[in-house]
Amino acid sequence: MPDNRADVVVVGGGTAGIVAAKTAASFGVLVVLIERERTGGDCLWTGCVPSKALLAAASVAATVRTASRFGIDTEPPRVDFARVMQHVHSAIAQIAPIDSPEALTAAGVHVISGDAVFTGPNTVAVGARTLEFGQAIVTTGARPTVPAVDGIDAVDYLTSDTLWDLTALPERLLIVGAGSVGCEMAQAFSRLGSEVTLVGRSATILPREHPEASSILTQGLTDEGVRVLTSTAVVRIDDGSAITDTGVELAFDRVLIATGRTPRTASLGLDSAGVSLDDNGFVRVDEHLRTTNPHIWAAGDLTGHPQFTHTAGVHGSLASSNAALGLNRTVSTTGTPRVTFTDPEIASAGVDVRTARSRGLRLQTLDHRHVDRAVTEGATNGSTTLVLDAKRRIVGACVVGPRAGETIGELITAIEQGLRTRDLASATHPYPTYNDGPWNAAIADVKAQLSSPVISRATAALAKGRSLWIRKERDNRQ
Repeated sequence: MPDNRADVVVVGGGTAGIVAAKTAASFGVLVVLIERERTGGDCLWTGCVPSKALLAAASVAATVRTASRFGIDTEPPRVDFARVMQHVHSAIAQIAPIDSPEALTAAGVHVISGDAVFTGPNTVAVGARTLEFGQAIVTTGARPTVPAVDGIDAVDYLTSDTLWDLTALPERLLIVGAGSVGCEMAQAFSRLGSEVTLVGRSATILPREHPEASSILTQGLTDEGVRVLTSTAVVRIDDGSAITDTGVELAFDRVLIATGRTPRTASLGLDSAGVSLDDNGFVRVDEHLRTTNPHIWAAGDLTGHPQFTHTAGVHGSLASSNAALGLNRTVSTTGTPRVTFTDPEIASAGVDVRTARSRGLRLQTLDHRHVDRAVTEGATNGSTTLVLDAKRRIVGACVVGPRAGETIGELITAIEQGLRTRDLASATHPYPTYNDGPWNAAIADVKAQLSSPVISRATAALAKGRSLWIRKERDNRQ
């Protein structure tokens, strides 16, 4: 850098920060990205990449273990956990160069290593160096939340940050928190050979999801040997045992805390920059992702928007475009998807089923016993549910089944574009695929409309008119 001034300073080198920095640099402005540890963020190092690599290994073990249902007999799988973790770290290593400082530099971004602290409305310090900026984008993400449980400070607990340092498979694993992370890791470690107990405060696991979807996954986890405790809280924990609010004692060798994430905003000096936080520590942003300082923007997990990598990336691009070009693009959360990568996968977008029921919206559900691809793979314990408004537009969806994360993509487009079930039903889909779920659900809704009283009366009137015309033509010929 020629001096200590930048057009755009990005604080944080995770997904939102990387996308924001590269986007701004592509516009030809001078961009500085400040990262205190390593670029790539939670997704690369402790989130999406390692967790999906672990799930892939666990899926292979489960396939071998259940191969007899297809008429294929095998020996029980022997899991070498050290080699499993080698696979996990190999996946990280293959993807890391894409998010590296070298890749950012090649894209025209100046990368500075260190802790960033805002010292004024247009200045940020990195160690002894102070940078003046025209615009800044804060993308420091979030960290695992550790609940205030009696005795937890004396326990060597795991979080999604430290889980990947394991070198030996825990014989007994207690997981506190039954959201997506808790459920994914419960299934993965159970399939790899751990005795797993999953504890959640809510009445169901994945409390945000379709109740029937949560029920299907609960049954699946239970069938695989996971002990699932809902409406339960851990109130005391010691080295090797935990006590719940129902008085149940749970023995464990390791405990994983998966109870949500807290924004990383405490040490950034945001007060000095005139950036306000809400009561939970999230940065307050408007619909354009601008903070209470008109020169500072925020994107990613620290904003209170859905904490997903795909959301962080899209919002990083949006904030950067607004900051660098003076645009007023607004955030859209209409079809924001979320996926829990268990078996079966659970994918949702738009208005969720619980909200739909409270609003009186129509639900069109197709059981996957009627999806031929699911039948061929012996994976019929799933469903597709479309949420429809009064005009039969698709405003939400939930898919439960293999590759639901891929299937939901078509429905996200439908939600964002305001498509109706007749639009989806009229598009030819390849057979047999899991996309038959959304397609056939849409067809079923179109058929329901055709059999409605209004349509039936109209059809009857047309039929009557046609009969009269036929009789008249016959009489004329005679």
